[in-house]
Amino acid sequence: MIRALALLLLLAAAPAAAQTGPAAAAEAAAERLDRAARLLAEAESGSDQVAALTETVRAYEDGLDAMRDGLRRAAIRERTLSVEFAARRGELSRLLGVLTTLSTAPTPLLLLHPSGPTGTARSGMILSEATPALQREVARLTEQLEELELLRALQTSAADTLEAGLLGAQEARAALSQAIAERRDLPRRYTEDRAAMASLLASTETLTAFAGGLAETVGEELPGPSPDATARKGTLALPAQGRVLRGYAQADAAGVARPGWLIATRAQTLVTAPVAATVRYAGPLLDYGNVVIIEPASDVLFVFAGLGEVYGATGEVVPEGAPLGVMGGASADIDAILTETAGGADAPLSETLYVEVREAQETVDPGTWFAEFGGTE
Repeated sequence: MIRALALLLLLAAAPAAAQTGPAAAAEAAAERLDRAARLLAEAESGSDQVAALTETVRAYEDGLDAMRDGLRRAAIRERTLSVEFAARRGELSRLLGVLTTLSTAPTPLLLLHPSGPTGTARSGMILSEATPALQREVARLTEQLEELELLRALQTSAADTLEAGLLGAQEARAALSQAIAERRDLPRRYTEDRAAMASLLASTETLTAFAGGLAETVGEELPGPSPDATARKGTLALPAQGRVLRGYAQADAAGVARPGWLIATRAQTLVTAPVAATVRYAGPLLDYGNVVIIEPASDVLFVFAGLGEVYGATGEVVPEGAPLGVMGGASADIDAILTETAGGADAPLSETLYVEVREAQETVDPGTWFAEFGGTE
């Protein structure tokens, strides 16, 4: 009877922790990467390749971010369980000893008490009261052991998933760059006066002077659409996934304050148009690196600086979500990601995107246009 009772306790504790928080997050991330791979295959044959490939790159970025976060959380949870088991080693040994005794001792001896029937009845009552607590403890221990096994297996198998995701993201970015180079279907508001643009680039010394001289670089005006995002003011998403490091006119460690936001992003992050706008400039500028300047409304300019590569041509009207470029830097390799997540650390945001907003040639706080997703440091 007692042997059967012990077996019943173990069987009742058998439901596995197959869907733990960190493990479920990492598994969901793997599914997102699988979806991104399917999107890439579909985008290569789609009619609007730029839009499809932009969505694909975003899907890979989301999937890789989620995978990193899931692995980081899994590593933290795995360490927590390991430390807990180590701290409770003596208690667990005693519990296993009790279970072993219950399962191996002869049933008649366990049922009988030396003092006779009264003692036997009392021991039976004690056993009946102790059984639920013992059952709960065995169930919790079994669930934690299965969770620990699942987390370790997840971290072991992560390399293949990450490798496929990183390769897919690289292929998607390359395909997107090629599709943009071949794109000819965007409307244009004007043609560029290349001589005037070259003269402005050669003579300008500040971003303010450059922005003020852009009107002189317009060649022929075309009957294209004129975007007006005024109604969207204060609601726009950031042009890239990241976190605002410094706000408007906030000084850095050297005491330098710039009239814009500094956004930390991961390497190779896609930068997109937060709203439909006219491209006023795309290319290198002063000490800002590669810069994209777009006009979402009359006499309003968004300046995005610090990109590794820029897309688009001056005078084009790009739709909301259109790719404007990618951040620089090299994506972390698999070993670096696994090492970083195994230590419970989040992925570093190694690149910085500078965002400046100008209205009537005067800088304004980007917060008047952008909703500050991601928080600040």
